[in-house]
Amino acid sequence: MQGIDDFIPTEKKVGYINSLLKVGFDTIDVGSFVSPKAIPQMKDTAEVLEQIDLSLGNSKLLAIVANLRGAQDAVQFDEVDFLGFPFSISETFQKRNTNSTIEESLVRVEEIQRVCVKKKKKLVVYISMAFGNPYGDEWSSDVAIHWSHKLHDMGIKILALSDTVGVSNPENITELFSTLIPELKDVEFGAHLHTTPDKWEEKVKAAYDSGCRRFDAAIKGFGGCPMASDKLTGNMPTENLLAFFQKKNVPTSIDTKAFAEAMIMADKTFPH
Repeated sequence: MQGIDDFIPTEKKVGYINSLLKVGFDTIDVGSFVSPKAIPQMKDTAEVLEQIDLSLGNSKLLAIVANLRGAQDAVQFDEVDFLGFPFSISETFQKRNTNSTIEESLVRVEEIQRVCVKKKKKLVVYISMAFGNPYGDEWSSDVAIHWSHKLHDMGIKILALSDTVGVSNPENITELFSTLIPELKDVEFGAHLHTTPDKWEEKVKAAYDSGCRRFDAAIKGFGGCPMASDKLTGNMPTENLLAFFQKKNVPTSIDTKAFAEAMIMADKTFPH
């Protein structure tokens, strides 16, 4: 929702998240505790959390934060299980996204992790631009591996390798996951992949075959990064992921009837 200019009314957001709660997802990203000036769409996250009906399912809830103040706001909510922090390994993108350098962001991770430990929340760090960047900043799989180890040393146990602008391919996906998963056995690695409609399956297959079992997705691929230059590059569509797992006979906790209803709610919620 964050990239949509027209404000989506709070009750619409609540209705949509309630429909997702019935589906059986492991975790649902419910909003962001960030500056309303930076992302006006997310200014009502507190109200959304107060109004959603957690009795509808067992999904855990995640909220995105960009600094210590956001983390302090987020941990006040018992409903929130996870805080998510976007840590870019591209200096240019980190400055654009959270108005801080990589080194400053490391300090933020440390501060946020302390708050999480104190309040018994878990921190998910998204390593954004993990597969390359469009700015000419230095990138190789070694850079992504280095930062993963550094974050692990700080006590982070969930790392989502994020393809912020759709530059991942089967080769770099395979290289990163098949190197990091055996090296950092106590870390849960996730794939936050952005894709064009024709490339999604090869990306999911590469991550799955390399041992990844945590996948981020959005119904119909709605959203995506406003920084991506290609209009076709969006979030990984949830329905595509489910089709992939079905084909592979991989069991999931998804209620297909509830998911079909959530798809209808998505159409009503997102302008397109």
